[in-house]
Amino acid sequence: MPINYTEEVHLKDQSPCGSLRADLKNCLLQTDCCLVERMTPRKCLETHHPSVPEECYGLRTSFFECKRSMIDMRSRFRGPKAQ
Repeated sequence: MPINYTEEVHLKDQSPCGSLRADLKNCLLQTDCCLVERMTPRKCLETHHPSVPEECYGLRTSFFECKRSMIDMRSRFRGPKAQ
């Protein structure tokens, strides 16, 4: 579940996609793939490990879309799409 970061919590990554990156990281680090099998979060995503929930894959897609919107000139001009 995504975490709402209030003003009291300051993320080290202040980029526009920083909160999505933190949510994805926390989601992956709480899986058995990382905790029990000691695999890296990247390896867990690449191998489609069964312990990784669909929520993490959704966060990965959202993070990708956020990063892509930063370099797409048309979306930079228009702003992010409404969800």
